[in-house]
Amino acid sequence: MLHFADLHFHSKYSRAVSPDMSLEGLNTGAKVKGLTILGTGDFTHPLWFKELKSRLEADEVAPGFYRLADDADSVRFMLTCEVSTLCSTPAGAKKVHHILHVPDLEQAAQINDVLSKRGNLMADGRPMFGKTMPSELVEWVRSVSKDVVVVPAHVWTPWFSVFGSKSGFDSMDAAYGDQARHIFAYETGISSDPAMNWRVSSLDALTPMSNSDSHSNVPWRLGRECNAFDFSENADEGPVSDALSYSSFWKSVREKDADHFKFTIETPPEYGKYHWDGHRACGFSCKPAETNRLNSICPVCKTPLTIGVEYRVEQLADRPVGFVPKDAIPFKTLLPLHELLSAVLGMGLASKKIQALADLLIQKAGTELDVLLQMPENQAAAIAGDNIARAIFANRAGTIEVTPGFDGEYGVPRLT
Repeated sequence: MLHFADLHFHSKYSRAVSPDMSLEGLNTGAKVKGLTILGTGDFTHPLWFKELKSRLEADEVAPGFYRLADDADSVRFMLTCEVSTLCSTPAGAKKVHHILHVPDLEQAAQINDVLSKRGNLMADGRPMFGKTMPSELVEWVRSVSKDVVVVPAHVWTPWFSVFGSKSGFDSMDAAYGDQARHIFAYETGISSDPAMNWRVSSLDALTPMSNSDSHSNVPWRLGRECNAFDFSENADEGPVSDALSYSSFWKSVREKDADHFKFTIETPPEYGKYHWDGHRACGFSCKPAETNRLNSICPVCKTPLTIGVEYRVEQLADRPVGFVPKDAIPFKTLLPLHELLSAVLGMGLASKKIQALADLLIQKAGTELDVLLQMPENQAAAIAGDNIARAIFANRAGTIEVTPGFDGEYGVPRLT
């Protein structure tokens, strides 16, 4: 069976996050979406960690994963969190977000103990550590366990990422120093996709992953980007077994094992909040060539533009558009179902009509990902009409155009 995994989002204990991002809310939202593996997010926060310890039980079938103790059909949880490092360098302040993954509550508790001596874990679900290089963070957590996996988060986002235009580095080695040897995967982020990252040869040894970074459990946020795995093995006798474990999961990522790590699901990169350059206050955006012509200055108010992901990729790319590495994990480009319905009907994502129509489609297919990936066109048309059925299939084919997002504004799907 395919496992769809979203390992990066935030709990109700982070700033600007829905109160529905509880364990029950995450479990419910994941089932609607079609996710079978979730991170926990925010295990460094003392109150959230207390809930994780009291509400989760180890999954005996999948070592290194947990389930809700009071739900026999619970999705599987991997212990995860996002942390921020901030350091001053001769080239300016560098702010980088990192996702930590660990196989058990004991190791998470030990990491929390180490980090609590260096920052205030109660302040937010995503703690910040000042005067800290990314390499130092890796050293701290690996002093607890060599099983800890550190993945640089949304690596191109302008403000808080390893390659960000506002506060990033030009290479993994520059950011992580001698600890870069322990980094074997990175998160593409909503505003880029693997194809953009394949243009940077220094990333070839690493595996791109995709997660939602969601602050809500609604299906147009949670799982909007995720990873598809298949660990089933045909035994000589008996039923197909599922050899999922924390170690097999990360082994497949490290080795780019396409037999087990099947593909990632990406939103169109233009959909992301920082794909193009621009200035939100003035409603101005542009592609990299125009940014260069404007000397990176907003033509409306004459202040500096926020330089987006496409521009930054162009700066570091040493390959042409369309290059595909020989060992690349495939990806599928999909907009969330509610975005499609909103674009077709001209209504808000959370409107009652959009919700009701999405619920009908999901109930018939099983999950939202089933609607997006598998539902036959005639079935979609019978439920929602020809226009929506065509939109679902254009989405599946990756042919829907999106007006690019910029400076914190989401991109807007265009259906013709």
